[in-house]
Amino acid sequence: MVDAPSPAEAAREFAFTAADFSRVRALIRQHAGIHLHDGKQAMVYSRVSRRLRATGHRTFGDYLQWLQGLGGHHGEWQEFVNCLTTNLTAFFREDHHFQLLTRDLPALMQARRGSGLRIWCSASSTGEEPYSLAMTVLEVLGANAPVQILASDIDTKVLAKASSGIYDIDSKGLSPERLKAHFLRGTGPQDGLIRVKPQVAKLVSFLPLNLMDEQWALGEPFDIVFCRNVMIYFDHATQRQVLQRIHNVMNPGGLLYVGHSENFNDARDLFSLRGKTVYQRR
Repeated sequence: MVDAPSPAEAAREFAFTAADFSRVRALIRQHAGIHLHDGKQAMVYSRVSRRLRATGHRTFGDYLQWLQGLGGHHGEWQEFVNCLTTNLTAFFREDHHFQLLTRDLPALMQARRGSGLRIWCSASSTGEEPYSLAMTVLEVLGANAPVQILASDIDTKVLAKASSGIYDIDSKGLSPERLKAHFLRGTGPQDGLIRVKPQVAKLVSFLPLNLMDEQWALGEPFDIVFCRNVMIYFDHATQRQVLQRIHNVMNPGGLLYVGHSENFNDARDLFSLRGKTVYQRR
């Protein structure tokens, strides 16, 4: 006997079966490494149904079959990934990391003997995290410090927002002192908005990057990597794969900052625990 649909299911615009959900899970894991657990059915329906409307498909099955028939570089694959990624961020989120960074930056700069530091923010979302890094660099090392910050994300839409450097004036995590020091206030039609000042923006460059890509074209090795609250979406095997690749693009002794709920003690051959959710590259 087939169970009758729940009132919520019956009210849906599109039919959404367990097979549809499994297929979405497999595709997002294949293309972005994201592991969706069983409790994400409602989220998947809500977000992927937007792509059905946008592309004119009437069933999940038709949309997913069409998607799988497209070349891997077709723009719809990016839209599919974009709609299923989560972008929760704020300025100076998990502030203890920025307090540690304030301590670590001078020592790392001294160790590099003036050759400059490279920092990678590997999940930049809408830009609050890399700009927080840039503000910290300016506050600790000054405007002339030889520091480059690369900010990447799999979601091209949030990268476009990040590149603009424009935010609401009441954005979470900004003190009045930092608002004054690092942002320009909008006037007229832009009243209520702020834009990062040029000295902040010039430290940061943005790049679309899928951590599942086998090759990362990131340039010279990094001294600092922020990869926070990313690995929680990956299974253990994928975590290990990404950690190995991060290790490969870091200088020995470089620092890896991870999310408050992430623990990589089983990767001690790659990184040693240095402090609260901070690891050092072996």
